[in-house]
Amino acid sequence: MYLTNSPEIASIAEENGIDRIFLDLELRGKEARQGNMDTVISHNSFDDVKPLKKALHSSKLLVRINSLYDGSKDEVDRVIKDGADIIMLPYFKTVEEVETFIGFVGGRAKICLLCETPEAAENIEAFLKIPGVDEIHIGINDLHLGYHRKFMFELVADGTVEKLCNKIRKKGIAYGFGGVGRIGGKVPLPAENIIDEHYRLGSQMVILSRSFCNTDIITSPNEICETFQNGIKAFRAYEARAAAKSADALSKSHADTVRRVRQIVESICQDVSK
Repeated sequence: MYLTNSPEIASIAEENGIDRIFLDLELRGKEARQGNMDTVISHNSFDDVKPLKKALHSSKLLVRINSLYDGSKDEVDRVIKDGADIIMLPYFKTVEEVETFIGFVGGRAKICLLCETPEAAENIEAFLKIPGVDEIHIGINDLHLGYHRKFMFELVADGTVEKLCNKIRKKGIAYGFGGVGRIGGKVPLPAENIIDEHYRLGSQMVILSRSFCNTDIITSPNEICETFQNGIKAFRAYEARAAAKSADALSKSHADTVRRVRQIVESICQDVSK
């Protein structure tokens, strides 16, 4: 999945193998939760849905609306009318919220739940029993904040994400978690490690992070196209290698991921204490 509200960029992404375009319309409560973090808080518009859908031919359009409130039915009706294939409900905590949301959708689009609160994670079995849930994405950004962790991938290293994936898989519901950057990036937790975790845990979807193609920095259409071509080619090549790895090799990669995450957390704690 790739996040954008630009039809031009969405078209380039689709041409280069992106399966879904992700339009983020969530604003309620997000600034309070993530305002002091290096995360993207989108200020997109409901007017973006129709042009994005028109620009796509094979890729699906996923729209994240706001968490449930008095205006949710109007939001659902609007994005479905304008072409959303999948609607994502963020920051839910109760079964009643999810059932109400599913009722609003009424089978007119696929439903993706964004499991990103401790309440959702700790009661995941209850949500899995609700008819009409097509897929679940585990949002480790807000979820790690809810658990008062220092780094989002701590939830991968400590087994939280694995437990959730195992429970979701038993119900036969598609799932994914987190985001991932570019292959070969010189970062403390490489994309290669994260992709290995997706294959180890049976994940079927991931969001490409801002670093994959930061269109605030890369603005030329030719450069954007080249960035996607090279990035997706490298991503798919590494996916093939990850898919071919034995359980033992993926276990060793997991151990390396745990080690790297611990180092990152130690570094964060040291910076805070200075």
